[in-house]
Amino acid sequence: MKKKSAVRRLILVTFWLCIAAGTMVLLVAAMNSQSNKTCKGYAIRIKGKVDQWFLDKKDIASLLVVQGGVQGKPIKSFDLRTMENQLRNNVWVKDAELYFDNSRILQVQVEERMPVARLFTVTGNSFYIDSSGEKLPLSDKFSARLPVFTGFRSEKDKLNGADSVLMRDIINISDYLVHDDFWMAQVSQIDIQPDRSFEIIPVVGNHIIQFGDGTDYEKKFKRLLLFYQQVLSRTGMDVYQKLNVRYARQVIAVK
Repeated sequence: MKKKSAVRRLILVTFWLCIAAGTMVLLVAAMNSQSNKTCKGYAIRIKGKVDQWFLDKKDIASLLVVQGGVQGKPIKSFDLRTMENQLRNNVWVKDAELYFDNSRILQVQVEERMPVARLFTVTGNSFYIDSSGEKLPLSDKFSARLPVFTGFRSEKDKLNGADSVLMRDIINISDYLVHDDFWMAQVSQIDIQPDRSFEIIPVVGNHIIQFGDGTDYEKKFKRLLLFYQQVLSRTGMDVYQKLNVRYARQVIAVK
């Protein structure tokens, strides 16, 4: 009885091993068959804001052409990792992913860098920055409506400690502005002072807002809004020359 049970188990194990081996053979054959086939074409998808495109499909397609084209080439001849890295060399490409689908179409998925602010340096140069502080060139394809900062002093790609903190303040303030309809409409530009503090030039009113650095920037904008609502709404927007919100829980108005 025990002998029959052992034989039955042996047959069962052998059966499943044969199935596993057969499956592996089929998978390898399918992979070899796929790699011996040629590419039928490509499809490009760019991820970014719908109304802001600094890259277009022609830019990506031109990079693929530099690689010698794709259509008709054997799939096994593609070094997708290298192609992804070459796409990432474009300053506007944040990330890239390439793969072949079951129809032998090369799928090219690109994530575009999105600018959050426009900076002007003291020497007159201008560029965008994204949320990581990466410098992005101006584009003739699209001009983004973003907070504008003037007086940025560093021309270096790698910033030192103080300028790195300043860049983080710029990113935080910009993010706040673009998500607040009132302040996005009211702030004309933000001037960076030699001590790396900010002065805001409003669209409406002759006053200058002495903002200080980026510390507690949300609270400062909320205090300013209350002052606008409770004081300037009664006195008018041109009564004061300076509004100072550098100090906690205060708005110092100077005529």
